[in-house]
Amino acid sequence: MKTGTVGIACDHAGYELKEFVITWLEAKGYPYKDFGTHSTASVDYPDFAHPLALAVEAGECYPGIAICGTGNGIGMTLNKHQGIRAGLCWAPEIARLVRQHNDANILVLPGRFVSLDEAGKILTEFFGADFDGGRHQARIDKMKVEE
Repeated sequence: MKTGTVGIACDHAGYELKEFVITWLEAKGYPYKDFGTHSTASVDYPDFAHPLALAVEAGECYPGIAICGTGNGIGMTLNKHQGIRAGLCWAPEIARLVRQHNDANILVLPGRFVSLDEAGKILTEFFGADFDGGRHQARIDKMKVEE
């Protein structure tokens, strides 16, 4: 995957994993923008998901990484944006397939349900995969809701 500045956002339940992800990104030499949160104090994930989604849609960040307790809430919020394809990944193979088949532009991690070791493997697969295009592009083209 060709990357730019990686955007990253989380809520309090994803803070510990976000710190690990930042260390992983730094070790790989990926530039990043941290949209927060910056502690384990209770916060609302939409406050961090929306700015990340807007940055990915605007091309300021690519890809994004988002983390909350289960990954569901932050993922649902991100996917309200027309230009976002946020994929919840809890295993390396899913991370590879969400890139290859769905051209996911935001990786969503369940902070309370993956170990740091597993998260590293998920990140490796996500960043190492490219979109297959072809029949998958036709499906992605049908995702947008026409107003």
